[in-house]
Amino acid sequence: MSSTSAPFGLRPAYHPSGIVRPNVGTITTGYATTIYQNQPVKIVADGSIEAAAAGDRFCGTFMGVEWTDSDGKRRVSNKWTASTAGTDIVAYFTRDPSIVYEIQSNAALNQDDIGEQFDFTAASGNATTGLGTQMLDVASTAANAGMRLLGISSGADNAWGDTYVIAQVQISEHQFVADRAAI
Repeated sequence: MSSTSAPFGLRPAYHPSGIVRPNVGTITTGYATTIYQNQPVKIVADGSIEAAAAGDRFCGTFMGVEWTDSDGKRRVSNKWTASTAGTDIVAYFTRDPSIVYEIQSNAALNQDDIGEQFDFTAASGNATTGLGTQMLDVASTAANAGMRLLGISSGADNAWGDTYVIAQVQISEHQFVADRAAI
């Protein structure tokens, strides 16, 4: 896997308590941007969630949505399709700053990168699977970036120095927590 680019966004891997609990929010009906599962999201001024752009402070990742469509049918999806109209919109997303996420890097990472901070690549997704395709942007390393590298996920085909490493990160510029500086 470390030599194959197969991004899946920023997926929750674990929480120190052992349970990753999604939160419930909403998306404004007609919101004109598609949000994919595992895509970083932020809470905006009206309290709804929207897709976060690379470099934005964000609170977690999108997990899915359910809503009632114009025919009165209840719909459930792992992605929000741009400009969808509906009522009773329930969006599920992660929000706990202690969650550890997995994300694939877009270039090689080395063990001495642990503690460094990085942003994710531009927001996009796979329309077929409904999964986000954001990657850890290795070139974006900065003292204050969105995610802090904790290590890499264990696996026989995931090693430091490989081109597309599955990294473990935490949000370092969380919307609800003061910045956590790089080490």
